[in-house]
Amino acid sequence: MDVHISLGSRGDLAAQVYRQLLDAILDGRLRSGERLPPTRELARRLEISRNTVALAYDRLVADGFLVGRAGAGTFVSADRVRARAAPKGVVRPRAIWRQIEEPRPMLEARYDFQVGVPDPRLFPMETWRRLVARELRVSAAGYGEPSGYAPLREAISRHIGISRSVHAGPGDVLITNGAQQALDLVGRVLIEPGACVAVEEPGYPPARQLFRSLGARVAGVPVDAEGLVVEAIPGSARIVYVTPSHQFPLGTPMSLARRAALLAWAERRNAVVIEDDYDSEFRFGERPLEPLQSLDRAGRVVYVGSFSKTLLPMLRLGFLVAPASLGPALRAAKRLSDWHGELPTQAALARFIDEGLLARHIRKATREYAARHALITDALAGDDRLRLVPSTAGLHLCARLAPGVSVRPVPGVAVERLEAYCGEKPPQPGLVLGYGAITQQAIPGGLRLLRSGMSAAPEPARPLP
Repeated sequence: MDVHISLGSRGDLAAQVYRQLLDAILDGRLRSGERLPPTRELARRLEISRNTVALAYDRLVADGFLVGRAGAGTFVSADRVRARAAPKGVVRPRAIWRQIEEPRPMLEARYDFQVGVPDPRLFPMETWRRLVARELRVSAAGYGEPSGYAPLREAISRHIGISRSVHAGPGDVLITNGAQQALDLVGRVLIEPGACVAVEEPGYPPARQLFRSLGARVAGVPVDAEGLVVEAIPGSARIVYVTPSHQFPLGTPMSLARRAALLAWAERRNAVVIEDDYDSEFRFGERPLEPLQSLDRAGRVVYVGSFSKTLLPMLRLGFLVAPASLGPALRAAKRLSDWHGELPTQAALARFIDEGLLARHIRKATREYAARHALITDALAGDDRLRLVPSTAGLHLCARLAPGVSVRPVPGVAVERLEAYCGEKPPQPGLVLGYGAITQQAIPGGLRLLRSGMSAAPEPARPLP
C-alpha cells in the first residue's frame, strides 16, 4: 500500500488512521481486494503503537470495508466498496472552454475510413522496440534541453531538407509532442488577446479551437482549387494557418502563384504564416511544390511537421522550424509547457532516421497507400452522387456530395463528413475518407456498404431563368 497517511499531533490517533484509510478506500486509492500492510509495519511507519493501528483495522473490518484472511493478511473488501466520485465543485472554466467539445472516442467499425490514422501493420515495430530498448539502457538521468535531443534535431534538419526542401539547421528545429503542441507553442508566443487568426475553411478543427482557446478571434477563409483565397484574408489578421502541401481536409495543393501571393501578403501586413505539413511525404503523383518555408525570404513562415502520420500517433513526436527571431521565445514556451519530451524516444527516432529506416518505411507505406488511394478513386469515379476532389498525397481524400444527395449512417462503416471540418455557415456537404486504417481487401466492400446509405440520385439541374 502506498497511500499517504499524515497524523495530527493531538486527538484520537486510531480515529485518524481509520478516517484516512476509509477516505483512501472510498476515493479508489485503495482498490477492492488490495492487501493492506501488517499492523506492525504500518505502526512503524507512522511511529505509533501497534494497538492503535489494530484498533483502526478492527473498526474497518466491523464496518465491512476490510476483511481479514487467516495467514494471508487484511484486504479491502470486494463486496461493499464503491469508489466515490470527486466533488463536482463550483469553480467554472473560462467561457470559451464551455464552447469547445470534448473529443469523440474513436469508432470501431468493420470498414474504417476514419481520417488521420496510419496503418500500424506497416510500421517496423520490432526494429523500433530494439532501438528504444537500446536507448533505455544507455540514456542518462536528468532533464533535457527544451529544444529536444540534439542528434534528433540534426537528423530532422537533414531529413526535411532532402524530403521536403525545408531550409533549416539543427538550431532552427524544436522538437514537440506532436503538431498540436507545436501550434500551441506558436500561439502562446504570437497571439495577443483578441488578435485575428485566419484559418482555412473548411479546415482542421483542433487548430481552430486551439487558437480560440488562446484568446484569438478566428476567421475562416475560403479555399478554392488553388488553395487559400488570399484576397479573402481579413485585413486585421496577423497570423494565417494553412496546410498548403495537402489541404486539410480537401486534399488539394496550394498553387505556386497562390503561395507567392500569400507570402507577399504576409510581408505587406507584417504577418506570420503557420505552415502545417502534416502528411505530404506520402505522395503518389507529380513532384511536390516548394514549401512556403523554402520560398520565404522575409522570415515570416513557421513550419510545423509531425511523425504521427509517417510513424504512429502514439509516439507523439513532432517539430517546428521557426525564424531565428522567434527561437528564444519558443524554447522558453516549451520549457514552461512540459520542459522536454521523452529523451529515449527522441534518441531512438534519431537512429531510425540516420540508419535510413524512416526513408525505407515511407517508401513502403507510400506504395501501399497509393494502392488504396487508387482503389477508392476508381470505385467512386463513376458515381454521379459524389464529386471527388483531386488529390495525389496523404492518407485521405474528399468527395463532395452532389446537390440533393444525402448520406445516412451505415452500421459497420466509419466515415467522416466534410461538415465536421467547417467552421462557417452553411457547412459544405461531403465525405472525407481515410484509407490508413482499412486494408485494400476491405475497401470495395466498405464502399458498397457506404453507398447503400446514399440517396438514389442527385437532383436534376434546374434550367436557367
